[in-house]
Parts: sequence; C-alpha cells; structure tokens
Amino acid sequence: MNILKDILYKVTIEAVHGSTDLPIEKIEFDSRKVSNNDVFVAIKGSLSDGHQFIDKAISLGASVVVCEDLPATLLENITYVKVQNSNQALSFLAANYYNNPSQKLKLIGITGTNGKTTIASLLYQMFKKAGYKVGLLSTVKIMVDEVEYKATHTTPDSLTINQYLDEMVEVGCEFCFMEVSSHGIHQKRTESLHFEGGVFTNLSHDHLDYHDTFAEYRDVKKSFFDSLPKSAFAITNVDDKNGIVMLQNTVARKRTYALKTYADFKAQVLENQLSGLVLKINNDEVWTKLIGSFNAYNLLAIYGVALELGIESNEALRLLSELESVSGRFQFIISESKITAIVDYAHTPDALENVLKTIEDIRTKNEQLITIVGCGGDRDKTKRPIMANIAASLSDKAIFTADNPRTENPQTIIEEMEAGVEGQNFKKTISILDRKQAIKTACQMANPGDIILIAGKGHETYQEINGVRHDFDDMQIVQELLKQLEK
Repeated sequence: MNILKDILYKVTIEAVHGSTDLPIEKIEFDSRKVSNNDVFVAIKGSLSDGHQFIDKAISLGASVVVCEDLPATLLENITYVKVQNSNQALSFLAANYYNNPSQKLKLIGITGTNGKTTIASLLYQMFKKAGYKVGLLSTVKIMVDEVEYKATHTTPDSLTINQYLDEMVEVGCEFCFMEVSSHGIHQKRTESLHFEGGVFTNLSHDHLDYHDTFAEYRDVKKSFFDSLPKSAFAITNVDDKNGIVMLQNTVARKRTYALKTYADFKAQVLENQLSGLVLKINNDEVWTKLIGSFNAYNLLAIYGVALELGIESNEALRLLSELESVSGRFQFIISESKITAIVDYAHTPDALENVLKTIEDIRTKNEQLITIVGCGGDRDKTKRPIMANIAASLSDKAIFTADNPRTENPQTIIEEMEAGVEGQNFKKTISILDRKQAIKTACQMANPGDIILIAGKGHETYQEINGVRHDFDDMQIVQELLKQLEK
C-alpha cells in the first residue's frame, strides 16, 4: 500500500489542503476509472479539462485530488494538492507509485521525426539476439521481454509507461528501448524517467498542428537531451542540420553518427538492392537485410547504441546482419507476375521522399513506379500539398486517396493535396477516394516488373473514419488483390 506523502516526492507543490499521511489505492487521470481511495489527477488536455470532472471523481471514491486550480468548495474529507503542472505531477506520482522502475534498468530514448520505431524495434531485436531480457515501448507494440501488448500511442501516458517498466523490472529486463515523441516530452510524460541514453534521428516537417512553429518542435526535442544526466550518453545524427543543436546544452556523453560528414560512427553505402544493404561502418564491411540510405542511418544509430551499452564492435556487426525489417517499414512482397508491392509508414514529406529516392536507387528504370498516398485528417495540413508534389515528382503515376481521415472530409484532404502538384506533373496523378479501390487500381495498372508503393499507414491495421476504426491492412489488401488479378 502506498502512502500519499511518499508518492508526492519531487512533485512541485503550491498548496496542500488535508492530510498527506493516508493510504492510496491507485492513481487515475480519467475520472471514469476512479474507485475508492484513489488519487485523481486533473489534467488540462486539448479536448477536455480534467478539472471539470473533480466532483465526479470524488463521487466515485477519490480521496485525493491533484490539480492546478483548486475547486471553489473544498470538502473536509478530501485532500487537495495544488500543483504547478498536473502533467508533470502525474509523471512523478506514477514513477514513485511504481518505485521508480526506470532506475532499475537501462532505458534508452529515441527521438526525432523519422526512424524512431525502426531503431527502437531493431535494438530490442538485437539485444534479444544477444541473449538479454529486453523491453520495448514503441508505436507498433509494447514488449515486456517475450510478452506483447498493443500500443496506442508513440509515447504512452506516464502511468502506462511506469506500469510497463515495472513489469519489465519484475521479469528481469536489463534494457528497455523507448520511442520518445515530441508530444510525450511536451506533456511531461518522460519528466520523471531516468534515461541511460538518448538518440536523435532527424527533424523534418511534422506535428505543426500541435507545435506552433518548427523552432518550437525542434526545441521540445532538444529539451529531452538537455535533461539527460552526466551518466548518460547522447547520440545524434550530424548529417541533419539540427543534430548538433541537440547536443548544445547536454551534460551527457556526446556521440555522433553520419554518412556524409565526420562522426564517431560513420558509414558508407557500398551496395543498395532489394536483397539488402552492404555498409562500411568505420573500417568494417557488413551486409544487412534492410534497404535504403535511411536505414543506413538507422543501423548506424543502432551500432552506436550497442557499443555504448557494452557490446563489442564485431559482435554488434554480426547482430546487425541478422536483423529483420520492422512491420510496415519498407515491407515488400513480389507477386507471381513479378510486381513488387512496398508498404511503408512514410507520413511526412521527408520520409516519403526518402522512400521514393530509395526505390529510385534500386530500380532499373525500365519499370513503372506507382505511388498511392494520402494524408491523415485532424493533423498538420501544411504538409499535404508538399507530400502530393513529392509523390507526383518522383513517381510515374501517383494516386491520391484517403489515409485516416478521422473527423475531416477525405475529399477536402485530397483537394488540399492536389493543390501542391506542379503543372508538369499533374497528368501523372489521379484521385480515388476509397483506399481499397485506389490499391486495386494500382494493381490493375501495374505490369510485370512494376513497383507499387503504398505509403502513409504502414503497420496500421485499421482506417479511422469519424471516430470509428475499420479493419484495413495495406499489406494484406495488396497481397489479396494481386493474387486475384493473377488468377
């Protein structure tokens, strides 16, 4: 049983009304989940304000309310803790409640626009192959060593993070690799965590629906490295112009990786084919199953982390050569008629351009490249015309379709995409609202040897329309359609 005063350690408290020497059952920030003797944390969110549900939480049994604004009437049998920032308070409350599990294993955070999932997932895979018990907190899934849980956010809420870290500690995990999103940093979800190391991948156009400016987006990422302790390491991609910015104020041990400039971990792409990459990392050559220069960066980051965590260079290279690609990240099949279908999560301009340039590098130019792409609703609108123009410029045919429209009109999203296509490329584009029909059309247009890229959703197995998630798996659908057309 936890005592309130113990789990308030490090919380920035402005006032307390009531006793802190009382037992508490659990912590909740969703009033609907509150029961007897719980702590309810009232959080001001983008869609709702938890302060509006304080009375409901108390009626369900909450004995403690943590809030930024005290209610007008304070009840005698309730303890009220006024804090500076409820998100930050939740982070420390959760860590203390679970006895600070991040201090009992080596937690590595990976942040940046693109590559977070691949790097975290492949590090998990690598350290499992090396014989360790390992945890993973990623967009695709959560792993507590061998046990898999479904992921709902890139960076979960503070309670969920600490709950899973606690489970990892219980089963003996020595390492955990975690995606750290800008939302997670900004909302203080990682504030109380002890990181052994951090990785910066790159920074490009994304999440400007949430962050007011690109500079704010960059500075939120940077704050993660500013907070790393002296005992940690910070590995950054110095080919990205923002890479060195991440290290400006950190006291952590600084390490760099790059393909184009001098760095601690440097690689050269010797071969890039559908069969894999051959890289020269520092002075050693290694073949890997992954494809594309963007994966060369990912592999370099993984190599750097492995060395920082004590794996010998030769062993790290051997393990790199055994790594399998991550679901929905340049995942491809080749049909009986030799049509190549690639599914990739590319949902930012930079990621889409990287994937298309990778395909350009490995294709013979005798085949047709057909790209299917959409943009998510209720998200950054400014990237829509940019992504459409990239798809049209770097493909022989581009089909604009629905992604996850959420609460927006998918036709409006497509029209905003079309507005960005340069005149000379417009004849190469068609728009098909229904995503399955768009994939079917691409399959019908493709000849033997052609390449179909389905971008944007990657590993997702649903399409979200007006708050409802419908079953939709790009890879499964394209496989079925190609088989039907080849009968």
